[in-house]
Amino acid sequence: MTASAYRPALLTGGKLVRLGKPRVVALIVFTAVIGMFLATPGLPPPGALLFGTIGIALVASSAAALNCLIEQKLDATMARTRARPLPMGTVTPAQALVFIAMVGGTGLLVLHELTNPLTMWLTLATFLGYAVVYTIFLKPRTSQNIVIGGASGAMPPVLGWCAVTGEISSDALLLFLIIFAWTPPHFWALALYRKHEYARAGVPMLPVTHGDRFTRLHVLLYAMLLAAICLLPFASGMSGTIYLISALALNGVFLAYAVGIYVNYSDRLARRAFRYSIVYLSCLFAALLVDHYWRFG
Repeated sequence: MTASAYRPALLTGGKLVRLGKPRVVALIVFTAVIGMFLATPGLPPPGALLFGTIGIALVASSAAALNCLIEQKLDATMARTRARPLPMGTVTPAQALVFIAMVGGTGLLVLHELTNPLTMWLTLATFLGYAVVYTIFLKPRTSQNIVIGGASGAMPPVLGWCAVTGEISSDALLLFLIIFAWTPPHFWALALYRKHEYARAGVPMLPVTHGDRFTRLHVLLYAMLLAAICLLPFASGMSGTIYLISALALNGVFLAYAVGIYVNYSDRLARRAFRYSIVYLSCLFAALLVDHYWRFG
């Protein structure tokens, strides 16, 4: 068979990978892997690290693809999402379903057989929470969709922790709380400068239902809550000085963005805050990891 014969399959495969939102999944996997390393004073067992990462990544990709399948009509109406494979017609719903079933099923099997059953069940619950509860029931019905649905998005470090230890600890729940509090200001910054798109699509995001001023206030309030929660790992003894200094610096910048959004809003500032929030979460979890091994090294 000639190389040209493989091109359609390769192109379809690439589109299916895009369907799984690889950039979003990369952040999910990153926080899950940090949870694995934080779960033990030394290095996590290689098998738990490898297969836990693979399983969580596959199920997360499957959940993202199911989200795209359910929202394909909505995605077609919004500038941010209309270039996704399903609205563009480069992937068919049937192909998406096969991808979702095969990738998700493989991920759950890997977690059950090669990691531990509790991690598999928690990951399945996270899948259902995001792809079904959030996407189908919360997002189109309530302006608190991000707050309630954020519980699923905050689970990856807990899944990583459980993959290594087989249990959930209070320290793992602190990691959950950080992402849970981070999610609303992260997404509401996006919703503020995309509010007209959400309004046209009929999605009840907070700026659409309660207005800009209310949303800007809540971005600030949640940023303040996040800054307070980020002190808990240090207060509980989970982390040390390196993390504390990093958390104070990172939250100082986040709070400055939140204050700017509340006092002197512009779409440009909201875009910058949204982009910073991704860098913020990555750096915060990296600081937890560095601090962890500095203390136990």
